Amino acid sequence: MFDGFLKVATVTPEIKVADTAFNGQAVVSLAKDAAEKGAKVIVFPELCITGYTCGDLFLQDILLKKAKEELKKIAEETKVLDALIFVGLPLEVDGKLYNTAAALKKGRVLGIVPKSFIPTYGEFYESRHFASGKGKKGFADLFGERVPFGTDLLFKCDNFHKMVVGCEICEDVWVPDTPSTRLALKGATLIVNLSASNELVCKDAYRRNLVSMTSARLVAGYIYASAGEGESTQDTVYSGHDLICENGEVLAESRLFDTGAIYGDLDFNKLTHDRRRMNTFGTEEACSEDLVTFSFDEIKKTELQRTYARKPFVPGDEKERNARCEQILSIQARGLEKRLKHIGCKNATLGISGGLDSTLALLVTARAFDLLGVSRENILAVTMPCFGTTDRTYNNAVRLTKSIGATLKEVDIKEAVNRHFADIGQDSNVYDITYENGQARERTQVLMDLANKNNGIVIGTGDLSELALGWATYNGDHMSMYAVNVGVPKTLVRHLVRYYADTCGDRETEEILLDILDTPVSPELLPPTEGNISQKTEDLVGPYELHDFFLYHMLRNGFEPAKIYRIACDSFKGEYAPETVLKWLKTFVKRFFAQQFKRSCLPDGPKVGSVAVSPRGDLRMPSDAEAGIWLQSLENM
Repeated sequence: MFDGFLKVATVTPEIKVADTAFNGQAVVSLAKDAAEKGAKVIVFPELCITGYTCGDLFLQDILLKKAKEELKKIAEETKVLDALIFVGLPLEVDGKLYNTAAALKKGRVLGIVPKSFIPTYGEFYESRHFASGKGKKGFADLFGERVPFGTDLLFKCDNFHKMVVGCEICEDVWVPDTPSTRLALKGATLIVNLSASNELVCKDAYRRNLVSMTSARLVAGYIYASAGEGESTQDTVYSGHDLICENGEVLAESRLFDTGAIYGDLDFNKLTHDRRRMNTFGTEEACSEDLVTFSFDEIKKTELQRTYARKPFVPGDEKERNARCEQILSIQARGLEKRLKHIGCKNATLGISGGLDSTLALLVTARAFDLLGVSRENILAVTMPCFGTTDRTYNNAVRLTKSIGATLKEVDIKEAVNRHFADIGQDSNVYDITYENGQARERTQVLMDLANKNNGIVIGTGDLSELALGWATYNGDHMSMYAVNVGVPKTLVRHLVRYYADTCGDRETEEILLDILDTPVSPELLPPTEGNISQKTEDLVGPYELHDFFLYHMLRNGFEPAKIYRIACDSFKGEYAPETVLKWLKTFVKRFFAQQFKRSCLPDGPKVGSVAVSPRGDLRMPSDAEAGIWLQSLENM
């Protein structure tokens, strides 16, 4: 359970309708197996002790009696399991029959939750047998004990306090005012649903969307256990479609018509972090009589089954990735279009280096000018060769500008930079930070003054990853009048350029863009080695795919560095050794905190995703905050 992870399971047993002994043994066997695999919450389907499709047999005293006896057996035979178990059965309380879920732990029935919404439409006729439990609160007499009974029950774990479990049953999640809404507002971070949802064409897709979006709306975990083929009778067929979701993400899903268990690793730290971020997520105080507490015998590190994408900003599916790229390019271009329209400007200036960032900025600017109906010739793309410029990047910058239809201007800044070095007493043979930043600031000066001459604005090219690391020269490439790439991480920049290459419809432009994509990332501020780039950014600050992974999980999920290290080692296993991950994670944390002052005065630029560093929006961070406790958590790694 360390790092907030908890393994859970949803189980569809093979059952026989009205055979309580057979069904009970199936529940016990599968519960033991799930607990052995580390599941701490185990959920079975609706009415699984008797079967859901008993019909008028639910009115038979003997079936109800045997269901209660089997519940007692299940409780006794699972008392050695260190897990919270939910099973479904029909139960008579105060003279009325309810469709209920029983929560079991250590041989005891902790509480009974009745179904609130009883469907009587289509193939369903539950109201013939069951009363609605909506709003019910009290006790049920079971095995000589008074057991809490009601729809508002919350099962709170004493020694894993972030887990509070609420329960609803099948139809309860299909209605407008779900019980889970109230339960989540009262503190439930996990909802379990015992269901018997029959299968129809396309119903699985609807069910998947319903459950995943419910978990997103509630910012909660959601375990959905559905009845399987054993329930199939007369006119209905059941598929055992089980789901485990977390805040909109499907962590695990069973195949239709399979029996058995699926497992998921819910992250309760992430859920509570996401709720803290949303000040619109209201909370209500739970009544003390609705809280049922329990504890686990042992809390140990959960062996993770879930995986994390190496590139969290980049969809793995090609179709989804292309749609994302198109949307982001549109957001960037529309943002720039609005700025130009607002200030009455029909000219733009940007530096073009032959690298990825300036390439993307040029493509976005061209799209914005198309939207405005202004000629692309009004885009002044300036190449400014200096000490580190290679023929490859220079030629690509020139060719791309001409291919796009922008106006090219070359300003060789070597002489100006050397003159500046002479003025300040900088030895041009000393390749220090002054040597590098002097070039960056000269380029920005040229761009700003050319923009003034042409009554235009300077378009910033720096990306989100560079801003996170502070990999920008203050008042150099750090500054512009509108920064179109400010919300785009480096790993996504590459895919945006690739998408443009694939869809532009121009063979020459595609060829140029593909060569740019194949060029190492470099600021090109140091002299080339035998005509090749000598200064590679990722050799200096680390791989951008690692930094983007760190950035996403630190800002979006609020993960501690030690947790980021753990999941990064798993995600990049075989590509980066643990000590390499640790080295660059420490670099990331140090630079992220030390370089906030650069982000505190960023130019405007479009936010495109859930992670952003604008001081006016997403990151209200003091420029002089200490990184100590973040780094300290990595010392024992």
